[in-house]
Amino acid sequence: MSVKCPGCGNPDTRVIDSREAEDGDSIRRRRVCDRCEERFTTFERSESARIQVLKRDGSRQEFDRRKLASAIGKAASKGLTAEEIDRLIDELEGSVRQSGASEIPSGRIGEMVLERLAERDPLSYLRFKIVYSRLEDIDALYDELASLVRIRQQARDRRVAEQIALPIAEPVVAGPSRRRRR
Repeated sequence: MSVKCPGCGNPDTRVIDSREAEDGDSIRRRRVCDRCEERFTTFERSESARIQVLKRDGSRQEFDRRKLASAIGKAASKGLTAEEIDRLIDELEGSVRQSGASEIPSGRIGEMVLERLAERDPLSYLRFKIVYSRLEDIDALYDELASLVRIRQQARDRRVAEQIALPIAEPVVAGPSRRRRR
């Protein structure tokens, strides 16, 4: 694989260190350019079957994490960090791969993003929904806001009900342990 140097564009670079990245799903490689000797880092992610996205116009494109991250990032409020966006996309991509589908409609991807944003960041949800659904009517936006409030309240009610149904037990305090001699 040929990786161009970001400094001079030289395609002749070599790997000087390789290790698993912190996320565990990719490999971090330190490289050096043979021409200008600039050092830089690349991340490599293994790919299984490629996911095709069926666009609204009927065309197909390969699933692009960067494109989705950019769209979410534009909608994201300050409460949603780049790491959280990456985790959201990891969850989404994992769900699609786990389903075994090799093709997914772009509309379904948008719905999956909205489901995750509704839980994490309601302002990002609304911003994404406005663009994704092409909301241009203030009444439609008001209806969407009311729906979001209702969904969030139902989720809160479910969590409260789960806590009531499954009370958290008092912590067990361990006394001094005695070791047996052999």
